[in-house]
Amino acid sequence: MVESKKQNNNEWEPKIIAFLCNWCSYAGADLAGTSRLQYPPYIRIIRVPCSGRINPIYIINALMDGADGVMVSGCHPGDCHYLAGNLYARRRFTVLKKMLTTVGIDPERVQFTWVSASEGNRFAEVVQEVTEKIVKLGPNPIFTETKQRKVR
Repeated sequence: MVESKKQNNNEWEPKIIAFLCNWCSYAGADLAGTSRLQYPPYIRIIRVPCSGRINPIYIINALMDGADGVMVSGCHPGDCHYLAGNLYARRRFTVLKKMLTTVGIDPERVQFTWVSASEGNRFAEVVQEVTEKIVKLGPNPIFTETKQRKVR
């Protein structure tokens, strides 16, 4: 399991927002849960109809509102229930990562992945990997000690 960093003698735990496609990734998360697979508890799941429907502004807002990282997960290429939504998402997030670098936010704070409905084990592994990356990056630098995080 991931050990969280300490910041100023307070226990810091990463806050990760996960936008999951309803048809594949959310079902994969559900399978991980019903299979009682262990993964870090630091994600807050938001179910969306398709990863292609996630406006990059949602990701930026999550980071601005206190998330330490954002994970977006959709259907594997060729398996999208909306035909090409996941391919649109992949293009958007490539541009978004370049934009984050431009404004000084580490693009590793945003992770994009594919998880199908039958991949509960993969979902647990992905959450573990994303959490480890966010823990290495530390708290979101947009915030100072005096700012209250909105993400709960």
